[in-house]
Amino acid sequence: MEMPHTGAPDDGLNLKRYLVLIASLIFMIVGTGSIYFLVVALKLISAEFEWPRTIPSIAYSLQYFGGGVGGIFMGWVLDRMGMAVPAFVGALMIGAGALLTTYISNEWQLFFIYGVMMGLLGRSALFSPLTANITRWFEHKRGMAVGIVGSGQALAGAVWPPIFNYTFGIYGWRDTSFWYGVFTLATLLPLCLVLKMRPPATILAPALAKRSDGAKPLILSPRRMQITLCFASIGCCVAMSLPLAHLVSHVSDLGYDPARGAEILSLMLACAAVASFFGVGFLSGRFGGLKAIFVFSTAQMIFLFALAFVNDLTSLYLVGALFGLGYGGILPCYPIIVREFLPAAEAGRRTGLVILCAGGGMALGAWLGGISVDLTGSYQLGFIIGALFNLANLLIISSLIVRARLQLAEA
Repeated sequence: MEMPHTGAPDDGLNLKRYLVLIASLIFMIVGTGSIYFLVVALKLISAEFEWPRTIPSIAYSLQYFGGGVGGIFMGWVLDRMGMAVPAFVGALMIGAGALLTTYISNEWQLFFIYGVMMGLLGRSALFSPLTANITRWFEHKRGMAVGIVGSGQALAGAVWPPIFNYTFGIYGWRDTSFWYGVFTLATLLPLCLVLKMRPPATILAPALAKRSDGAKPLILSPRRMQITLCFASIGCCVAMSLPLAHLVSHVSDLGYDPARGAEILSLMLACAAVASFFGVGFLSGRFGGLKAIFVFSTAQMIFLFALAFVNDLTSLYLVGALFGLGYGGILPCYPIIVREFLPAAEAGRRTGLVILCAGGGMALGAWLGGISVDLTGSYQLGFIIGALFNLANLLIISSLIVRARLQLAEA
């Protein structure tokens, strides 16, 4: 019988933990490349088919929305069966979707591939189940582990845009998509063998009332807390999506080489990876998930608003980097908050619900960017609207912090 984790686990259990952590990080980095492929290819695809930018923006949005919807099911499968099934389905669909992207010739094919294959069945296996799964492996360093896995999204953004921008110039976007699909299948399918391992038994009782074991006190009922977190995630993710989906095109529209846009996006996401890798564990460990997300979301709002008004290249690099430091810590905080205030046995599906709404916010933000440039010829209005959505997120999170403080004062 395996002994429960007491702070000094045996070497075999430690090895499994860190194997799953590394496999989850690599899975996130490689799988998230599908998002940044479309970011860098947005103008190329629009130009080849003579489509408005709204068309590839909708495909980008569908991937997030489909991933959110599918994430609820993948979270339910994780709670019931473990990570093996979500990992295998996600790896297969992202790889196959990239291969089929090579052959698209009309809008519905692009929408189907990105909405159903890469979104509903592919991206759904990434953030929600991977982060929820890792919370079950790390009981005492949970914030650090979630931050590391969550940083895979940002690291993907630091790695893939320069690669895609370079290979587009040599091979074109179709051949690049084909070889990305081959690489994805060759990398992710073997990792499924690691991710199929089951975590050690953990305490799965709801962390809803103040207890002697240090669980967080109740601040809202589980249903109200779930709904509140879902609304909060929409606000921050509308703001988050605008630069992620449109920064390369925005920089190009300002008159700079698209390669500069890819570099700024890469820098932004490298900074986001640093924030996720180091900042999430540090802030959530010291102050809890709610205060940590408030800090990150504030930074994101400030620098998204600044992005609407800066034009020179140096300022774009600086603002992009600072935006990344804020953006990178936001999404990894949600699985931590779920585990702090909601039943651990339902972490997969509850995290999936929050990320569904986050995906809806990402989809709305990407669409707002596309429609704003089609209507006004500029992304400025879209960035300002995104900052206002971000402000709504901060108001919701601050209300939860106040309620938690009052609850502690009454205890």
